[in-house]
Amino acid sequence: MYAWYFRQIPTNVPTRDCIRWHDLTLLYIGISPSRPTTNGKLPSRQNLRTRIRYHFRGNAAGSTLRLTLGTLLAKELGITLRRVGSGNRRTFAAGEATMSEWMRKNAFVCWLPCEQPWEEEETLIERLLVPLNLAGNQRHPFHAILTTRRREARALADNQPIWRRSGGTHEAGH
Repeated sequence: MYAWYFRQIPTNVPTRDCIRWHDLTLLYIGISPSRPTTNGKLPSRQNLRTRIRYHFRGNAAGSTLRLTLGTLLAKELGITLRRVGSGNRRTFAAGEATMSEWMRKNAFVCWLPCEQPWEEEETLIERLLVPLNLAGNQRHPFHAILTTRRREARALADNQPIWRRSGGTHEAGH
């Protein structure tokens, strides 16, 4: 399992009673691999290293942490969630590089190997105040606000043309 601490906190994220270490604040915890499926689907093939790397350098379609941070930082960073590719995925398109740079400066991660991280995650989300976690964190006062902000960002993206990369430049397509 892993824990994300941040130097700069997105505006309006409540941090009272969050765990602090020096000038960093714990805002999110996660696991890899995910809980094994019970429906016959193949288990997650990700490991801790690939998951953390994806949060740092991936995109919002594959990282709920990036989706959350990008949604909260959109105005400040000048980025917008967009439909990409076939239109079924949403990322911050060209803004993903801006997100990666923000994370390089402000996000710090630590981890702890454990046998069944999904059980530990549930316990920690119940006991800690981690405002950027949504799953299993409905009791947190920021949950409803964050859920709404993410829903609004997705709706805005769905009403925009699909973003396409073309010949080294970026443009909107239909």
